[in-house]
Amino acid sequence: MAEAPKLGSKIRALRRRESLTQVQLAQRLDISASYLNLIEHNRRPLSAHLLIKLAQMFHLDLQSFTVDDQAQMAGDLLEAFADPMFDPFELVQGDVREFANNYPNLARATATLYQAYRNAKDSASSLASSVGDGEGGEHVGMPSEEVSDLIQRHHNYFPDLEDAAEMLWRIARLDGNDMYRGLVEYLDSVHGIQVRVEKEAQMGGHVRVFRPREHVLMLSEILAPRSRNFQLAHQIGLLDSSEVLNRISRDHGLTSQESRSLCRVALANYFAGSVLMPYQPFLEAAKDLGYDVELLGHRFRSSFEQVCHRLTTLRRPGQEAIPLHMVRIDVAGNISKRFSASGFRFARFSGACPRWNEHQAFLTPGMVRVQVSQMPDGTAYFSVARTVRDNSGGFTAPHALHAVGIGCEVRFAKELVYARGVDLENLTASVPIGVACRMCERTDCEQRAFPPLLTPLVVDENRRARSFYVTPAVKDE
Repeated sequence: MAEAPKLGSKIRALRRRESLTQVQLAQRLDISASYLNLIEHNRRPLSAHLLIKLAQMFHLDLQSFTVDDQAQMAGDLLEAFADPMFDPFELVQGDVREFANNYPNLARATATLYQAYRNAKDSASSLASSVGDGEGGEHVGMPSEEVSDLIQRHHNYFPDLEDAAEMLWRIARLDGNDMYRGLVEYLDSVHGIQVRVEKEAQMGGHVRVFRPREHVLMLSEILAPRSRNFQLAHQIGLLDSSEVLNRISRDHGLTSQESRSLCRVALANYFAGSVLMPYQPFLEAAKDLGYDVELLGHRFRSSFEQVCHRLTTLRRPGQEAIPLHMVRIDVAGNISKRFSASGFRFARFSGACPRWNEHQAFLTPGMVRVQVSQMPDGTAYFSVARTVRDNSGGFTAPHALHAVGIGCEVRFAKELVYARGVDLENLTASVPIGVACRMCERTDCEQRAFPPLLTPLVVDENRRARSFYVTPAVKDE
């Protein structure tokens, strides 16, 4: 099973930040210095009483003691050290986790350094390709990762944007049956902006173009009605909630203007989803319909992917949905969207596990697939996945195909309509999965593409398993 949370490093960092000795902090907590020393070295648990006392003493939000960041950092380090260049050092998983737990700032610096190395390596490869054949590819790396990290830190819930969406419903007196008319009238009456639907040839490949000097918002004719509503709401978010978007985008984790601009786009998309699927009605419908994504899409006139994303944002305190993770992946295995409230771990630097349900969805395009899977630590998940196709454009336009999936821990799966008829108590038939090959501890996976980090590669020229990297038990002859 998963390791118990270890908060010793957080307590030690807090004490040092306040320039206190162990004796001084122990006196304030009414415990002995030796006991505090044991807590800081994760040899004694931090009780709820002491946790509350620390929060009150230093005016801290209890959320600051969450182990999510710590677990994420340990996972990032494990993934970084899975790089073959670290093989000669024979690193052990326990040592990596201990390093992340006891020295979080050094661990964060190490992960940042490795990310910079990967970005530099990718950029060098792209430059070499450009010099060699003139076809260098566009490098996508740090900005998208920084924005994904910001969303994860906020648990994909932004209350100010939820409030702004609810205010828009009241001011514009929106009608779910005629959302387009209400949004167009709001843009005209409040901002003096005229909305025009233009022919595809005049849009130059864009689906939305805003010309502030002319007070004109142009939408492409190729947009479906629900997509037009989404783009209208997105533009309203950029206009009405600009200060909120700027404030969130000033997060210390966003280190470039590209990251901040991308963050504003992601937040405006969040706002648009909140407008099309208002929080309370959508939450009630989700629970009533057993989180049926397609039915929710019909009711709220939204796409499969939009509904999946909205389901992961329902984290309002006291009004939460079940904790879900979401991922969007292409046929090459590239992850272009990810978020996890379920504890499911996504690879940051390497490819995904080929046994994931999302990969299997490509075998049956347009059909919903379900899967009960289990991680090496024993945590079991229930997931739902389906392919989505971008049908915008004419016959000659490219039609991108992705697989979108959501999932939760098995203990929550009974609330999903997709789990009806599935034996959730018997996990013997669950699919064994991992985060990525180099990080996975399984040595008997026939789909393994690389040797695991923690198991030395043993090559026996006289034996051949289903995969070169599979190491089944050898019987004595």
